Amino acid sequence: MDTSQLDRVLAAMAHPSRRRMLDLVSSVPGMSVTAVASHFDISRIAVMKHLGILEAASLITSRKKGRVRHLFFNPIPIQLVYDRWTTQYAGFWAGRMADLKTRIEGRAEMEEVKSA
Repeated sequence: MDTSQLDRVLAAMAHPSRRRMLDLVSSVPGMSVTAVASHFDISRIAVMKHLGILEAASLITSRKKGRVRHLFFNPIPIQLVYDRWTTQYAGFWAGRMADLKTRIEGRAEMEEVKSA
């Protein structure tokens, strides 16, 4: 994921209304724009602007059937952000935890030897 795509995903997810829209669309795949808009006290135009930001970040995709636009959640950008940040730090912490485990077990063995 390039930096500009990462910026779009994080910016899109920064707004609580857009996170709520993602929750709605992920829970009801194919939900219409009208159905999403019915959950908010903002204009349909404002909802469409938010959806446009989510679509630009590739967090949702849409299919038009007649006059109705159906929305679908795309989890891949979120997974890519997760992979980028957690993989980098997971190795560090896994190594630290293994070191801590070794030290604790070593101390426990030493105390068993002393008490024997």
